[in-house]
Amino acid sequence: MVKTILLIEDNKDMRENTAEILELSKYKVVTAKNGKEGIEIAQKEKPDLIICDIMMPVLDGYGVLHLLSKSASTASIPFIFLTAKAERSDMRKGMEMGADDYVTKPFDDIELLNAVESRLKKAETMKQEFSKNMEGLNEFISSVKGIEELKKLSTEREIRTYKKKENVFLEGSYPKGIYFLIKGKVKTYKTHEQGKVFITSLYKDGDFFGYLPLLEEGKYTDSASTLEDSEICLIPQDDFFALIYKNAEVSRKFLKMLSDNLQEKEEQLVKLAYNSVRKRVAETLVTLADRYKKQGDSQFSMSISREDLANLAGTATETTIRTLSDFKEEGLVDIKGGTIGILNYDKLANMRN
Repeated sequence: MVKTILLIEDNKDMRENTAEILELSKYKVVTAKNGKEGIEIAQKEKPDLIICDIMMPVLDGYGVLHLLSKSASTASIPFIFLTAKAERSDMRKGMEMGADDYVTKPFDDIELLNAVESRLKKAETMKQEFSKNMEGLNEFISSVKGIEELKKLSTEREIRTYKKKENVFLEGSYPKGIYFLIKGKVKTYKTHEQGKVFITSLYKDGDFFGYLPLLEEGKYTDSASTLEDSEICLIPQDDFFALIYKNAEVSRKFLKMLSDNLQEKEEQLVKLAYNSVRKRVAETLVTLADRYKKQGDSQFSMSISREDLANLAGTATETTIRTLSDFKEEGLVDIKGGTIGILNYDKLANMRN
């Protein structure tokens, strides 16, 4: 499949000559004469790689990289700076902002093509769909580190089985790594000084969790426990930082996870503040279905305690129980013991406040 490269360069001769080199090597090239035009094309075309000059009118290369990195649709595109400036400070600034490589003008054909090929190859590796199991996790970690000693650590990781309602880590403790949920369901939660519990996040097969304290070099700000029997492995701290610091693509992936997590929590707080109890319980059931429903299942059901459901909805357990009884009478859910089945997802999802 032909790879598309976006070339952003304000000098016409340099733009045409560089495009010709790339096209002779069987790449599809789209060009932009300034940073503003380059961003518009990147957002529309979603190229496989971007080559961008630094010193440009309207918007310089640093501005281009900054704006593209803020958008989820363009943040993971490999980015190579093209510049006549070779000072270390400029190179360091570009790399700290997330650039993948640097080619200094004047350059020869081979130098440019080697940089392009190397970045495209690494990006392709990161785009592979790794299976969400232990074999896939080891393959993922090994593919991005390139350090034999750490590869060995990755393949010797211990898998631990946790019983339902067993703690994985506790608020206030120090992390030793990040967790990978191989099989099962996990919640993270915060406990108020008066003993009230608020569930902050839910995790399913294939999810990472517990990585924020490592990035902040601090303690856990919440606790984690299992909602059912689960298989979990701890990825050592050194392995995690190898993933983050050795490869720009992996770093961006975790930043995207952090961004999504923050956005989800902000939406959760708004809903708790303004939605009625009835709507909050309905949205909690919808969230559980969206998170845990398996492909191919026509309906969703899950065994969950009324206390956990109340902690997710941010309301009292007794209120949650009464609301569920109302939903059952209205034909929205089916309740059998501790298992709740959703009968009318659309009505729950579109319930008025």
